[in-house]
Amino acid sequence: MSNLKVNENELLPFDLAAKPIMDSYLSLLNLDTSDYTFAANYLWLSGGSGFYSIIENAFCFFLLSNGELTMILPPIGKRENVINAMRTCFNIMDQNNSIALYTKIEYVDESLLSAFAMDVEEGAEMFDIFEEYLVERTLVDYVYDCVDLIELKGNDYASKRNEINKFRRIHPDHEMALLDPVEHGPGIMQLVNSWISERMKYQPAEQTDKFLDGIYSERTAVKRMLRDYDKLDLIGLVILINGVIAGFTVGEKINERTASVIIEKTDFNILGCAQYIFREFAKLLAEQYQVASINVGDDMGFENLKKVKMSYRPNSLIPKYTIYKRQ
Repeated sequence: MSNLKVNENELLPFDLAAKPIMDSYLSLLNLDTSDYTFAANYLWLSGGSGFYSIIENAFCFFLLSNGELTMILPPIGKRENVINAMRTCFNIMDQNNSIALYTKIEYVDESLLSAFAMDVEEGAEMFDIFEEYLVERTLVDYVYDCVDLIELKGNDYASKRNEINKFRRIHPDHEMALLDPVEHGPGIMQLVNSWISERMKYQPAEQTDKFLDGIYSERTAVKRMLRDYDKLDLIGLVILINGVIAGFTVGEKINERTASVIIEKTDFNILGCAQYIFREFAKLLAEQYQVASINVGDDMGFENLKKVKMSYRPNSLIPKYTIYKRQ
């Protein structure tokens, strides 16, 4: 992929060579938010092309989709640099975009809003930054305590325990293994394809286009994950029944205390498989990587996904915002 030039500003391709650069800037933040890692963004860049530039000594990450530029994250750097970098980034987007609707910065962690010299009003959905910008509260990340996910104590987790017990009773010979992209890759893709086929049977007709767009994004993310697994510092686990992969999960350490789940798929015809691999992944992260919390990302605005993530009783929710420039 070649560079992108917007007037005098040159944006570099967001490829594997960008990882050490982005990582060095991310280390200044030490956030628990799932979006603030190289791998999470690299894997999910299926709807467009990623570009970056160092502006005012801040890492600025752009997405080009259908010819329009947006920012996936706010400028990443020291507090004294990000405001000037943000102004330049908005100018770059304005110069490129056909309409103002696309000129925005998404997935802004709540704690970073203080870098823009303002405080969040509790409960506010939309508010102003200075006279230039408008901020909208959008999604939240769901974060859990590892111990809660492992022990599943109390009535709140009774259904999870029951599902796990059923799985272990019906499939006593199941196997768990660390994900190996070469050994497990074909089985993982077969599972993904089967999952798509099953989901299509029950997909409402009016949601087909949105579903297919999401499926394309997921298949691309899984393929990238398998291709570049070792280069991305990923952590993965697979579950096999009679030698066939019934589920897999892939995440990473966001920082020393918190890990994420980036991709997870299980055969939903196998009862308890999803609950079981989630608990086993929590064990792996806690015991081998000394992780205290797990961030499973946001719900993308889907009510059913929100219900599933809330059912695990998150320890905290991390609000995320979108910043628009006033026109």
